[in-house]
Amino acid sequence: MKAKKMAAIAAAIAIVGAGGMSLAASRVVEAAKANCIVGERLDGYLGVVAGQTASGEVKREIDAINLKRKAAYAQLAADRGVTIDATAAIAAKQLIERSASGHCVQDDGGVWVKVP
Repeated sequence: MKAKKMAAIAAAIAIVGAGGMSLAASRVVEAAKANCIVGERLDGYLGVVAGQTASGEVKREIDAINLKRKAAYAQLAADRGVTIDATAAIAAKQLIERSASGHCVQDDGGVWVKVP
């Protein structure tokens, strides 16, 4: 199982790389991330930051991106014999680590924090 998990980690890292189309955010979502309205969650998906209000357009974009992410995670998980949740958690770690300064992300306790 350890080898499968390592393969899932490597694949998740590859997906969340700069060219990861499945995980890329739209212009509208990138603007919302820059304003700390939307952020990266611990589960590998985008979410509206607690205390913020997102427009209908932003919510639709988040839903569309999260569906693409789930499909990518499911494919990776199936290919490597691991769970979708484990794959998403690995991707989340990478996405959070790569978040730009000023963006909001969930910390290890699930609390929204601004990246310094």
